[in-house]
Amino acid sequence: MSVKITYFVHGTTTDNESGISSGWHDAELSQKGIDQSIALKNQIKGKMFAVVFCSDLKRAIQSAEYTFRDIVTIIPDARLRECNYGDYNARPSSVVEPLQEKYIEKPFPSGESYEDVKHRLSDFLDMLKTKYDGKSVALVSHKAPQLALDVLLKHFTWKEAFASDWRITHSWRPGWEYTLIN
Repeated sequence: MSVKITYFVHGTTTDNESGISSGWHDAELSQKGIDQSIALKNQIKGKMFAVVFCSDLKRAIQSAEYTFRDIVTIIPDARLRECNYGDYNARPSSVVEPLQEKYIEKPFPSGESYEDVKHRLSDFLDMLKTKYDGKSVALVSHKAPQLALDVLLKHFTWKEAFASDWRITHSWRPGWEYTLIN
């Protein structure tokens, strides 16, 4: 059996609009992000999910609620958080983005590495295999967990995941499909 995962990125935040990489800083959705999350509800009309999991950071919870409230149960889960940039949380993206590949295995100062994010996601996926086998689930989260899914489920290297990231290729879409084989 398998678990079908549809991954949704949270809407635009006030930090995004200011050129800030939030990390674990609990940024709010901007009006644009609210509008995106409401529009997503119509873009995915007809898709059915057993449950929606989201990061426990405000921007992911808000996005999930605007899109899925009153449709399906939403469960926040800290394992779906963005990478903890540590000393670089809420710093300019022009500073944080060029450092990403430096911190694949080594943690950001006072933070975590992308490998740490991958381990969190691996633990989360193990739970999905046990509790949601044969079902479709939605995830609302951030950049690093999505890249970790590419590494874990599509067998990308981290370098390939960073290079193919939709934020780089400008290829956003209303959900990315993954299959978790049990």
